[in-house]
Amino acid sequence: MTDRDEWDEWVELEEESEADAGEPTGPVPVVAVVGRPNVGKSTLVNRIIGRRQAVVEDTPGVTRDRVPYDAQWIGRQFTVVDTGGWEPDAKDRAAAIAAQAEIAIGTADVVVFVVDAVVGSTDVDEAAVRMLRRSAKPVLLVANKVDNAALEVEATSLWSLGLGEPHPVSALHGRGSGDLLDAIIKAMPEAPPVSEPGVRGPRRVALVGRPNVGKSSLLNRVSREERAVVDSVAGTTVDPVDSLVEIGGQPWQFVDTAGLRKRVSQASGTEYYASLRTAGAIEAAEVAVVLLDAAEPISEQDQRILTMVIEAGRALVIAFNKWDLVDADRRYYLDKEIDRELKRIPWAIRVNISAKTGRAVEKLAPALRTALESWETRVPTGQLNQWLTALVQATPHPVRGGRAPRILFATQAGVAPPRFVLFTTGPLDAGYQRFVERKLREEFGFAGSPVEVSVRPRKRLGPGGRGKAHG
Repeated sequence: MTDRDEWDEWVELEEESEADAGEPTGPVPVVAVVGRPNVGKSTLVNRIIGRRQAVVEDTPGVTRDRVPYDAQWIGRQFTVVDTGGWEPDAKDRAAAIAAQAEIAIGTADVVVFVVDAVVGSTDVDEAAVRMLRRSAKPVLLVANKVDNAALEVEATSLWSLGLGEPHPVSALHGRGSGDLLDAIIKAMPEAPPVSEPGVRGPRRVALVGRPNVGKSSLLNRVSREERAVVDSVAGTTVDPVDSLVEIGGQPWQFVDTAGLRKRVSQASGTEYYASLRTAGAIEAAEVAVVLLDAAEPISEQDQRILTMVIEAGRALVIAFNKWDLVDADRRYYLDKEIDRELKRIPWAIRVNISAKTGRAVEKLAPALRTALESWETRVPTGQLNQWLTALVQATPHPVRGGRAPRILFATQAGVAPPRFVLFTTGPLDAGYQRFVERKLREEFGFAGSPVEVSVRPRKRLGPGGRGKAHG
């Protein structure tokens, strides 16, 4: 097989186009699920969205922020928002959680108020009803934990709350959930208009990092509101929290995630599911902002989180937070840590910020734009091969066993992240492959984006004329 034949066989890779990020849609109705702690709100959310995504545990207070999920029923799309337990006269963190629930109610089109049918109405439920009436939003009363017909009769006592007919359901087993979804759809406003074709939605950004590095504080800073519950106790965020924010004159879809303490395989309970949600948020994002605590040494856990982002193939911005706490001595040691610990990812874009004071937060937008532009860069095939020919002539592959493999040509197989394929006469040394990648970055940039370089040794004709892969 000649070099030109091989080119004809593989050049189609260069013409592969990336799939669209998704069909554009207009704004969708929002359904807020609220109630006092431990009445089964997250279990009901999982039932509504048809998958186990909201974190569920017997301990009250697992959900702390308002957490949106995409849902669909009988062809109608909507957003369902899980909230933390609402309590009147709450203090400290509980007050922040209750405030998040009230914000969810204020931004919702329909409110689903969940009551534990086994316990019946409580003073907290009655206080919640008064709060809901002030909101003037359509409210559906849900009597949860109705697992049998006998309990369905008991649920009728909830008429006394004055919210109309209670909808008996078992979120755990699915009993009555279809009727509830029908009622939710009926209570929604009319279907919204669809956005014009070709309009791209906000870019998706995952905020990730170990506990207490300031992810929720940064989300609140860029959204200019108390969007996520912030507490000095590490691990306040459990579910990913979506926020549409505007920085640098551009809308962004930010996702605040749980701080990762351990490997997913070593975590348990809430932490295990939070780890899965965080990994899912990285996969669903286009670019990740990894927050590191500038006042503390770069840890093994920081390295694991960076590896998660790189292996997911996402664009990357490293934000050194709490820069207001960094003095001259710490800066000296931090520079040495960066040279040592981040040596493998010199291409990552770095910014020094303080979510608490707002220092340099505005630098995030240009850093994100640069990383995404690199992530979606496509190098024309002719330009790529002209550069590669000059590189190989200047620095050929070392001779091994009396022979040196040659690079015949290259093509870019895809973007997001950029993926390049080198077609060769034989396997390349790993060191030479890394050399090509480094020079590729020097020539074409790719700041803030991982780059994948793979090698395809030339096929040799085996017995009977069949192609046989070499190496």
